[in-house]
Amino acid sequence: MPSLAVIQSILREVVTSEHSPRVPEPNLVMDDPQKVAAYVEAGRENGVMAPVYMFHAANICEVIRAGDVVVDLACGPANQLVMVARLNPDAHFIGVDMSSPMLEQAKELISRHGLNNVDLRHGDITDLSVFAGNSVDVVVSTMALHHLPNVVALKRTYSEVARVLKPEGGIYMVDFGHLKSGRSIDYFAHQYADRQPELFTLDYLNSLHAAFYLEDIRQAAHSLFKQARLYSTFLMPFMVALKSPARRGPDMALAIKFAAMKRSLPSWHQKDLADLKTFFRMGGLSCALLG
Repeated sequence: MPSLAVIQSILREVVTSEHSPRVPEPNLVMDDPQKVAAYVEAGRENGVMAPVYMFHAANICEVIRAGDVVVDLACGPANQLVMVARLNPDAHFIGVDMSSPMLEQAKELISRHGLNNVDLRHGDITDLSVFAGNSVDVVVSTMALHHLPNVVALKRTYSEVARVLKPEGGIYMVDFGHLKSGRSIDYFAHQYADRQPELFTLDYLNSLHAAFYLEDIRQAAHSLFKQARLYSTFLMPFMVALKSPARRGPDMALAIKFAAMKRSLPSWHQKDLADLKTFFRMGGLSCALLG
């Protein structure tokens, strides 16, 4: 069951008349070495983001088939990308990011895991001209679109995804949704401040302020609604996901791997994963690989 503080935040979001303004990220490209290091640490397998990464990895796996070309937009240090690539050795992955320091971290992580199914490209996710039309099987993006400067750039990104994606391609693009109350934003940013680097807490706060409102995402992503559906966590759009129907058939071996990964999490991470599953399921999004 969610904590009392989370329930209070949900109720606040439901009843408040506040409409907190979107504040773009101070640095649209994360290239400060200390911030990059804090982000990388939080995304390690035992870091504060572990349950979130596992949830997204399972949903991404559902839209991937063997032999697919998968493009990860704003891949950052590739923590999420590497997790998914390890689980899908028969697919080929291309990570795109504008931050050179992030890509250096990504190269190191890919090398450490000995992966040969991942390539990286320095690029702008609002301009995917390096990819031909209808040439990509799957497009994913996790917790990154809030780095875009405005709704115009967000719409351009979704339009580029629609252009490069094959007609029967898969999509999983997820990010924070903008909360109405400043108190709610502050609560979630500092919820695990004792378990994460201080710079990550500050970056988390900036990210929540920079998140787009659900209605802005809905309008910007309209070009993809023939291939995917927009979901949000129940009552409070803390996270918003654009996901296509599952393209992968039943995969018991992969489900067993996710069950083992879940058991390896500490109890508080298991609770966070369960809460995220519950709130998204109540919002209409479920994932067979997570049970």
